[in-house]
Amino acid sequence: MFLLEPVGFGRTENDAYLGLLDLKRATAEELGEHLGVPAAGLLPSLQRLLEAGLVQQLGFTPAVYAAVPPDESLAALIDHRRGELARMRSHVEELADRLRAGSRRAGRDQPVVELLDGEDAVLAAVARIQLQAREEVIAVDAPPYIGGGPGNPNDLELNRLAAGVAYRCVYSREALDSPETLEAMRRCTEAGEQARILPGVTLKMVVADRSTAMLPVSYTEPDPGMRLLVHGSALVDVLVCCFEQLWARATPVDARQAECGPTGRDRELLSLLASGLKDRTIARALGVTERTVGRRLTELMAELGVETRFQAGVQAARRGWI
Repeated sequence: MFLLEPVGFGRTENDAYLGLLDLKRATAEELGEHLGVPAAGLLPSLQRLLEAGLVQQLGFTPAVYAAVPPDESLAALIDHRRGELARMRSHVEELADRLRAGSRRAGRDQPVVELLDGEDAVLAAVARIQLQAREEVIAVDAPPYIGGGPGNPNDLELNRLAAGVAYRCVYSREALDSPETLEAMRRCTEAGEQARILPGVTLKMVVADRSTAMLPVSYTEPDPGMRLLVHGSALVDVLVCCFEQLWARATPVDARQAECGPTGRDRELLSLLASGLKDRTIARALGVTERTVGRRLTELMAELGVETRFQAGVQAARRGWI
């Protein structure tokens, strides 16, 4: 079945996507064995599928890939090519029926709260609510993460930002202890995400268009493989209010270049300092050495006329630098 040709993908991307549907999740090597092709030749195709939101990357070393269910990921592409993709719609529905065989379809009796049990169900729902968002996605990024490591790279967010969906994210200081998460945050902010940092925040959540939310089953004993999916209700309104309060308390991350005053890099350094991050973590975030961070902070403190780092944060805020 050459499913992806109408939306501009070649045979290799098509076979890789269908192979991942069969395998559920796989490394490039495992997918290559399944398809009978060299793994190295699949990497460019997997990257294109990631950028289009058709595939998710679940880890870093080694990278594990999973197909986003076709009735969720392809709908956005179909809307742009409605006429020529009429035949493709039937194929998408057939694949969706196969994947959802035996499961209950959502209808008018859809519960307000659904329990998602298992990593596959959680990751599919995260992708679905982002793909369905038309205006804004808000999120609090905090551990624990699926797989026990740092957060997964969110290539789907980059795709949705390019489509005009706004993103606001509050990061916990603990989340940014990971170099991978720092790099992911930088990529997203450069693409348009509004990011802020709040030390100690644990209210992990994702809310799309203020109508659908996902949160852990418990905040005291969180299980990365279990989530609550909440549909339009007063509970979603409460979560949005909680997010807005956290957003107001958090320190903005400003990676843009300033027209006057400190450089964009200085603003970013001061923002990370004000959020409570240590020099080592700030250095990883900026891609410089810890010594460089200390030297530049000393220079900025002299420019601000202060003696302590706390005073530097206060003065920088008063001057509108952060």
